[in-house]
Amino acid sequence: MKQTLNYLFEHKTLSRDNAKSILLDLGRGAYNEHELSAFMTVYLMRTITIEELMGFRDALLELCVPVDFEDRKLMDIVGTGGDGKNTFNISTLSCFIVAGAGQAVAKHGSYGASSISGASNLMESLGYRFKNDQGQLRKELDKTNMCFLHAPVFHPALKAVGPIRKNLRVRTFFNMLGPMVNPSNPAFQMVGVYNLEIARIYNYLLQGQQRNFSIVHSLDGYDEISLTSDVKVITEDGEKIFTPEQLGGMQIDGNEIWGGDTVEDAAAIFMRILKGEGTVAQNAVVTANAAMALFMTPGYSDYPTAFAAAKESLESGKALQTLQSLIAIQS
Repeated sequence: MKQTLNYLFEHKTLSRDNAKSILLDLGRGAYNEHELSAFMTVYLMRTITIEELMGFRDALLELCVPVDFEDRKLMDIVGTGGDGKNTFNISTLSCFIVAGAGQAVAKHGSYGASSISGASNLMESLGYRFKNDQGQLRKELDKTNMCFLHAPVFHPALKAVGPIRKNLRVRTFFNMLGPMVNPSNPAFQMVGVYNLEIARIYNYLLQGQQRNFSIVHSLDGYDEISLTSDVKVITEDGEKIFTPEQLGGMQIDGNEIWGGDTVEDAAAIFMRILKGEGTVAQNAVVTANAAMALFMTPGYSDYPTAFAAAKESLESGKALQTLQSLIAIQS
């Protein structure tokens, strides 16, 4: 690692093969926490290259615990995190709405590193037990249209860096890697990013994969459709700017989607919305994100149709029933 660090400190970049080799060694426990901290800090000082990101992704996928759901065409909705906005768990809530609308979801997530409550913090607090047993996960999918893939139990390399990321409490390149290494290889993926440079990188990477995708970025810095500003949406067919009114029927203020100060706060907000007790602004945001995800899938000829389906899933209680059924299977 010393040689690699000196190389990077000279403002040089890694090839795809070298990046893969380093992450493979990381996953096998070759480096200590001080070396890992220094390595991650390099990518706080400059933008990661596409070659480096592809190499890191290759390594994580090679090391990951495999899972194959065969015929199921799955959806994942995930944000990179790191936008510093501390919103409630919009992506995870959107996943339950999408599942309630009939689209199978394999949500990939982890504990919050730069946020109060990551998807795994939330799911754990709600009673979900993390697992990588394919049979159990398939049972969840078949019964509820939903399962949750806790990244550290599928990606051994992430266990080594988890405590360091938590202590740093800033976004690292692992924020960017997370959405790219869902072990279920979903057919549909919606990724929220915190800036347009990252959107460009994801667009390049996702264009080369066999999946439908949407990359979303609110132009005021949110890594999701926040309805606080216009949103850029990039798909395999091109890119477009949407106003909050077009996507959610209204523009809102950032404090209306605040996520609270603790995991308990986040879970309480999550459950209020899922039970139909959310504010108008909260409901509009999660419905807009779920609708954009559904719009990628067959059967939705336009966004308003997808929005109506997402709204019905939330308001009818189907999204809530998905969660209740999923948690019931755990006992």
